[in-house]
Amino acid sequence: MADVNKSQLLQATTGILNRDACIVLVKTEWNAAIVDELEQGCLRVFAQQEHVTVVTLTVPGAVEIPFLIQRYFREKTGSPRPDAFIALGCVVRGDTPHFEYVCNTVTEGVLQLNLTLPVPVVFGVLTVNTDEQARERIGGKHGHKGEEAAVTALKMIALNRDIT
Repeated sequence: MADVNKSQLLQATTGILNRDACIVLVKTEWNAAIVDELEQGCLRVFAQQEHVTVVTLTVPGAVEIPFLIQRYFREKTGSPRPDAFIALGCVVRGDTPHFEYVCNTVTEGVLQLNLTLPVPVVFGVLTVNTDEQARERIGGKHGHKGEEAAVTALKMIALNRDIT
């Protein structure tokens, strides 16, 4: 099990961008209470930065996230251009194989975007067995995955800028 306490992600400020970025959050309508809290965690982190523009877009479900990210990046012209995307969602296991299909599809979609787009796409989709596990990841014993996704985006933007 991933434990943020075993990581330096939140402790280290090295490599973190703190100004002038546009980050697009793409969130799902499913499990809205959890996803809205993931979004709030992102926004709390971004509020501590200088000149970070946040655009939030909503899609019906997790499978639609990669489509909208790709479409937005290709079609969005003018300023500000996205420096990173964060995919936010929560998929809770049910009684059918649907869970595996959705999780595999969104994971593969985000992977493909990371390999094809020139900006990072951060995976902030919870894939959990129960609602309780989801709650543990929005400020419970497993940290706040929205805040972690925001920090990851800021670090990836800085890294991306360093190598271009």
